[in-house]
Amino acid sequence: MSTATVADAAPVPVKNSKKRLIVIAAAAALLLVVVAAAAVWLLRKPAHDGARDGEASAESAKPGKAARHDGTPTFVALDPFTVNLADRETERYAQVAVTLELDDAKLGEQIKTFMPAVRNNVLLAIADKTAAQLMDRDGKRRLAAEIRRETARALGHDAGKARDDEGPVRAVHFSNFIIQ
Repeated sequence: MSTATVADAAPVPVKNSKKRLIVIAAAAALLLVVVAAAAVWLLRKPAHDGARDGEASAESAKPGKAARHDGTPTFVALDPFTVNLADRETERYAQVAVTLELDDAKLGEQIKTFMPAVRNNVLLAIADKTAAQLMDRDGKRRLAAEIRRETARALGHDAGKARDDEGPVRAVHFSNFIIQ
């Protein structure tokens, strides 16, 4: 009967455990790269939602529908306007802050390029009104529709032929409206 001690036992081969560790580390690194690539791909959706470059999707080609890329509107705030109103009997003025709601982020950049013309047209539209015309809710709605048309005109769109639900501007929001 031999008395073998722990020291006499054959050593565990180191080569196999090192190889196994390297394979596991490489697999984990590969998995990490795949997950990172998938996350980047999901976060960076193409601008045309599957349409080829230069082509609009069938949904955006319908009349009355602007090209909506991801469904999230773009908002462009214009600097506030201080305008003398068209009241003849007294001196009245309005302070109006406007934010344009757009379907397309590219249009937001285009509006910034055409901002002097956009501001001029909006300023003239407000200055044409009297305080009485702007006091009630309907007057503000009519002004918002006119601002939509005037913005389209400044961008070179034919606002005369467009219906109320067409055009580059989806909606006009007032963030400040004071008449004095």
